[in-house]
Amino acid sequence: MLGDHPVFPILLSKDLAASRAFYHDLLGLDILRDDEERIIFRCGGTQISVTSSTVGTADEQTQLAWIVPDLKAELAELRARGVRIEEYDDPFPKTVDGIADIGFVWSAWIIDPSGNTLGIVQAKPRN
Repeated sequence: MLGDHPVFPILLSKDLAASRAFYHDLLGLDILRDDEERIIFRCGGTQISVTSSTVGTADEQTQLAWIVPDLKAELAELRARGVRIEEYDDPFPKTVDGIADIGFVWSAWIIDPSGNTLGIVQAKPRN
């Protein structure tokens, strides 16, 4: 069954060179494959495929999310690399120092050069 197998997101990029710089240089992801049509990055036991597109994405919602054990430490490392952490002042989600309390997780977001919204989440301890 499909539920027994890993999945990988496919993100759209209007500029693969900018995407390579963002995912590899800023985020520190290893490149598994790189050609004129796509770049595939390693993430733990999974991968992200960033594919060349003439239109990119018009969707502002989260396209993928990493699950991390320490969100504050991860954000500190990303900021040190020059990655901008999004701040939101909407009623929901509202961020404080880049982190939103979503109830069962703490969440933060970054946006890649093609406008893909990427989440970083830390699960809260179960009571």
